[in-house]
Amino acid sequence: MLRIGMLIYPMMFDIDLVGPLTYMRRLGDADVFLVWKDRAPVVSDLGVSYAAGHSFEACPKELDILFVPGGLKGAIPAMQDGTILDFLADRGARAKYVTSVCTGSLLLGAAGLLKGYKAASYWMVRDLLPLFGAEPVTERVVIDRNRITGGGATAGLDFGLTLAAELRGEEHAKMLQLAIEYDPHPAFDAGAPERAPAAIVEHLRDMRAGELTAAREAALAAAERFGRD
Repeated sequence: MLRIGMLIYPMMFDIDLVGPLTYMRRLGDADVFLVWKDRAPVVSDLGVSYAAGHSFEACPKELDILFVPGGLKGAIPAMQDGTILDFLADRGARAKYVTSVCTGSLLLGAAGLLKGYKAASYWMVRDLLPLFGAEPVTERVVIDRNRITGGGATAGLDFGLTLAAELRGEEHAKMLQLAIEYDPHPAFDAGAPERAPAAIVEHLRDMRAGELTAAREAALAAAERFGRD
């Protein structure tokens, strides 16, 4: 029986959690725990409330999979929250797989769990990973030993499929892919900065300039804390 701990936190981006959760709930012989500091509802970036099944204290000490979703609005304060980082560091030190999607890798890095590992993240903040001793990789899903990280938001579906194949084999993963009819055909080929029109890339960066500055400051502070520890 797999034990899977999935962190939830205020202002996380819903698809970062729900995409991987869709696969994890269908792995078979798996207990999936949504985990937060307490059992109070957590409100996401989209305004949806999620209830944790386990508090940090009640979460099993030994996990097969530790998973962290992203969401820049939520990841910025989370990188500065010692209670969250201490929980991740503790469970991640023993978990068989330490995983994330999107800016969740920043939280793993801030908890000291990505030093010496290759990792993916949301394209706007990938450059922050070296602050935590990680090597950023421009791929949808990156596997480096027992670290499995996904890129931004929708990469959670690819991450979940990859993890399912890793745990249950390729045939099981293909069955899950068909079961949820994951057959993407996007209307545009602008889902990565390397292919999107340059003007759109710059416009989006300008729109989120304040958040990106705050993310860098939070990452620098977290990296300093990690360095002291």
